[in-house]
Amino acid sequence: MAANKLDTQDQAGAPAVTGERAEWLEALDKQRNFLRFTARDLTDEQAGMRTTASELCVGGLVKHVTEVERGWVDFILNGPSHKVDFMAMTEADWARRAEGFRMLPGETLDGVLAVYGEQARRTDDVVAALPDLDVTWPLPEAPWSEPGGRWSARRVLMHIVAETAQHCGHADIIRESLDGARTMG
Repeated sequence: MAANKLDTQDQAGAPAVTGERAEWLEALDKQRNFLRFTARDLTDEQAGMRTTASELCVGGLVKHVTEVERGWVDFILNGPSHKVDFMAMTEADWARRAEGFRMLPGETLDGVLAVYGEQARRTDDVVAALPDLDVTWPLPEAPWSEPGGRWSARRVLMHIVAETAQHCGHADIIRESLDGARTMG
């Protein structure tokens, strides 16, 4: 594999992240950069605009991907933290969940990108320090989880990369609808 930023020491002089971990982090960083690039030069108002029939906006997608990454890194460290009964959720519960996909009053694109950057650093640090990518936890009960399923840290990383990539595509469509700018085309 060619040398890259993950095959060298970081600024603090910590040992390099190499091998499989470096490849996972490099794949995730590529998708993160796509998402950040898609948000480039947007105003806060544009970052919160819906441009399709969907409720999604670029800023809300950044918030969502941040929350997904945070939740799955917590899962890697501690396993399932709580059980959510999706069938018993009230309209208020669903409304709070939907806020994670929108720019709320007082939020800025710079602010949500900064939180995303903080989470990215946390994820990278956790992955670098994990003693074993094969340790598994039972999946939390949810309509989209296979009953009795277990995921390893490796599988969680695969999911985070896939989730980020999927939402990069959503953000790209929204951005192109906003002003014609494209990230991936």
